[in-house]
Amino acid sequence: MNKGKPIFFPGLNGLRAIAALAVVVSHTTVELGRFNLDPHLFGVLENGNPRSLDLADFGVTIFFALSGFLITYLLLAEDSQKPINIPNFYIRRILRIWPLYYAYFLIAMTLTVLWSDEYTTGTTLCYIFFAANIPKIISHQIPLLSHYWSLGVEEQFYLLWPLGVKKNINRIIPVTIGIVFLFLALKVFAHLVYPGSYFETTMYIVKFDCMLIGALGAMMHFHKNKLFFWINTHVGTQAVGWFALFLVAINRFHFFSIIDHELISVVSVILIVGQIMAKHKIFNLETNAFDFLGKISYGIYVIHPLVLVVVAKLTSGLSFDIPFFKYLIAYVAVTGITILMAYLSYEYFEKPFLRMKGRFSTVRSAGTKHYTQEEKTKADMEVSASASSSLSPD
Repeated sequence: MNKGKPIFFPGLNGLRAIAALAVVVSHTTVELGRFNLDPHLFGVLENGNPRSLDLADFGVTIFFALSGFLITYLLLAEDSQKPINIPNFYIRRILRIWPLYYAYFLIAMTLTVLWSDEYTTGTTLCYIFFAANIPKIISHQIPLLSHYWSLGVEEQFYLLWPLGVKKNINRIIPVTIGIVFLFLALKVFAHLVYPGSYFETTMYIVKFDCMLIGALGAMMHFHKNKLFFWINTHVGTQAVGWFALFLVAINRFHFFSIIDHELISVVSVILIVGQIMAKHKIFNLETNAFDFLGKISYGIYVIHPLVLVVVAKLTSGLSFDIPFFKYLIAYVAVTGITILMAYLSYEYFEKPFLRMKGRFSTVRSAGTKHYTQEEKTKADMEVSASASSSLSPD
């Protein structure tokens, strides 16, 4: 086991924080009707529904690219020391994702039943077995769990990707490039030949190619590709990356709708490398505030729909002479309470599971720059205990 300094990439929690908060603000906006407020602050879609912040939709893509980057880098780092241990990889993912996933699922389903919201056994099973992207594809979601589609996509990727990396470790870059182009070809084919079909919707939602673009960035970074570093740390490239994110934030990023998310994945890799490697950052996201929010971003994403609904139920009857104050209460209350609940979840529910990951890690990683000596000591003790127990008789 590697008991040295854990792998930590500066600034990436900042990208997580931006993406997570964008999702919260956007979902609050489209649900303003629950507060008896106008939800059309950002305009109207063609179908008449309120428009959200594009940064929320693209924010999930940023999460995907980040996941592909980090998971792939850690797999390559593990392979450099010993063969990739697939079961241990799955256990680490289970310890990170499953506790909060199922805890929130149970709460959401309980409230769904109590509030007499519609659901079916088949749909519920999709959420139980990490296939939440299926209800999204067929537009038959459980409201409090509708955001779980992205977690389903990630878990499906995690199920397949380590096997692919281990089997193709000596040709992983060309194989990955080939899969990305295959996905792009299928997306274009579905859009041109079967527009509006479940096939096209599936290709749009299952963004494995976005995660693989992040994975390619990790491969270039791991192998210290000088041209890759030079291009992505250049101030001009970084300026383009941040300008693209700015366009997304003001709902003005649109080049070619079929591949907009793939382009944002490339932008994400540019920003990732810039935060890690650039000597002079245009925006330095390695701050205490961003680090804190990024550390609890998983909880922010999972918990926020329930907070939104509860806050709306409690405040919908309030009235003010100046409507601005009610809008302010909606956004501040939902965002603030979500952050508080995510922090409590992280500190008192998720952390014990996260500490257990050390028992199944060849390469240790840190989710925050504040990786204290106490946490390192606990992780080392757990690794030692695991090693001892493996040598002991049953």
